Amino acid sequence: MYILLQQYWWLIVSLLGAILVFLLFVQGGNSLLFCLGKTEEHRKMMVNSTGRKWEFTFTTLVTFGGAFFASFPLFYSTSFGGAYWLWMIILFSFVLQAVSYEFQSKAGNLLGKKTYQTFLVINGVVGPLLLGGAVATFFTGSDFYVNKSNITDTIMPVISHWGNGWHGLDALTNIWNVILGLAVFFLARVLGALYFINNISDKELNTKCRRAVLNNTILFLVFFLAFVIRTLVSDGFAVNPDTQEIYMQPFKYFTNFMEMPIVLGLFLVGVILVLFGIGKTVLKKTFDKGIWFTGIGSVLTVLALLLVAGYNNTAYYPSTTDLQSSLTLANSCSSMYTLETMAWVSILVPFVIAYIFYAWRSIDNKKITEKEMDEGGHAY
Repeated sequence: MYILLQQYWWLIVSLLGAILVFLLFVQGGNSLLFCLGKTEEHRKMMVNSTGRKWEFTFTTLVTFGGAFFASFPLFYSTSFGGAYWLWMIILFSFVLQAVSYEFQSKAGNLLGKKTYQTFLVINGVVGPLLLGGAVATFFTGSDFYVNKSNITDTIMPVISHWGNGWHGLDALTNIWNVILGLAVFFLARVLGALYFINNISDKELNTKCRRAVLNNTILFLVFFLAFVIRTLVSDGFAVNPDTQEIYMQPFKYFTNFMEMPIVLGLFLVGVILVLFGIGKTVLKKTFDKGIWFTGIGSVLTVLALLLVAGYNNTAYYPSTTDLQSSLTLANSCSSMYTLETMAWVSILVPFVIAYIFYAWRSIDNKKITEKEMDEGGHAY
């Protein structure tokens, strides 16, 4: 039962992470603000399009962190406590985003609208890039070590220590972390452009967005395929189920896919949906539903990758400093009582998703137009 609960909560955390990647279309759209919005009217429509959804992304990010803290507290203390510079920059960029939306159109703001729009672009670049780099460490490893015996130290009961003074920024020195970060960044831009096509009624902007979808898809595929191929052919961090010893196993993540056909199916279906949504949008000029195919495909693809990182006796947060300090579902989870109690609470998740779906439809019941922006009312 305990093992089942561990796997259940890794599924929940992975699903939240996958949904977060989809919701990064807000950041991706913002990163395109000055690339596509050559006029003030176009930029205003783009800002209002993403501005009506930014709370979903921010809330999911916080929920993702909270779920990790509750279900796998040792990961939270190791990564969020050790790699704090990386996470603080990510969180600061999201706070900067929230401030930018609320104050850019306020009367008398000292910085000016364009400065706040620049802040949105900064979040649009930094957020996806660093989040992608952080997720990549699930496959490449991080510089930390764990000593659980330190819990008895009455002066400093700290069991996780970072191995260097960079505290997370060292992740950016690994080229494969940067490559996945770039893949997530360009995917976010693709999703952002697809969302604009679906949400904004403007022929000129629509044409620019379709061109942006194609250009960013090419770059996304280059970086994504490079990371996936490298991951499948490289050694992985395996766990001996009997002794819990961690060792390097050739083709570990490829083996995980082969031994978990359902996860492999999720991955392949996800990739097909991503490509279908993009392809039909590029080839059919009247098609505006690509965000849903590519968005759902993104969720399935990322979910499959995260499941491969943690399931099938795999260390999901490997340590490059001390292999035996690597975190697994078994050695980093909460107590059975905590996981069981939270499992009952998680029954409410479908109701929350239903509310989000209802709120989303209510907000997007009609496309944004230039006329709507000129009529006043609540606008960013």
